[in-house]
Amino acid sequence: MVCQREYPELESVPCASFEDVFAAVEGIDGAEPTADLAMIPIDNSLAGRVADIHHFLPGSSLHIIAEHFLRIRFHLMALPGVALEDVRTVHSHVHALGQCRKVIREHGLTPVISGDTAGAAREIAEAGDPTMAAISPPMAASIYGLDVLAEDIEDEDHNTTRFVVLSREFVQAPAGNGPVVTSFIFNVRNIPAALYKALGGFATNGVNMTKLESYMVGGHFTATQFLAEVDGHPDDIGLKHALEELAFFTTDVKILGVYPASPERA
Repeated sequence: MVCQREYPELESVPCASFEDVFAAVEGIDGAEPTADLAMIPIDNSLAGRVADIHHFLPGSSLHIIAEHFLRIRFHLMALPGVALEDVRTVHSHVHALGQCRKVIREHGLTPVISGDTAGAAREIAEAGDPTMAAISPPMAASIYGLDVLAEDIEDEDHNTTRFVVLSREFVQAPAGNGPVVTSFIFNVRNIPAALYKALGGFATNGVNMTKLESYMVGGHFTATQFLAEVDGHPDDIGLKHALEELAFFTTDVKILGVYPASPERA
């Protein structure tokens, strides 16, 4: 839906997993890339971060070039003629299940994880089991010939997913042409208060940090790698000084992207 809305001139290529999405744009093990861009979900206002994406981003060679937001609507759907009281299990992506906890609990349904939300609707249609239902976007019901048992079942009406667009090329948004987001990864030095000192430059230079995620690397149970996002362009004097200070307390800093902030971010 986001691809069609934001890039109607491009052909959407479905992939079975997030890993396949990265591989399609990067090209893996000598294979040629099969796609120019990737559109991936990274955060949800109810379920939080999309864990798999944060796992792939640090080791990827791709760059973030844009962000988009989509208000998420989910319907509960089942085979034609099935009543809600007949349903025993509900299938969907783990994040969708997490965004619809209230209706699942209210009807005593057993959640079953599927690869994705649209695929869950396909599974229900193919299984032919009247005790199975799916939590999927409204479009999936018409595609797979299912009946909608309940509409807009997400726990909160602010349910929104943030997507980022990944490219092989580093396309940097120009400075001084509207709000910009800068995403980067850094590894802190193994010294006391390293993270506190690394982040201090953003505070003293008036830079707003909107995201900070930690990673455990090298088999250690200590968080040494971090993904961060800040408001501003690296050429802005405040962010420029903050990144210079960051370098003193880190072993490396990798800029993932410098891209326009979506108007929907507010």
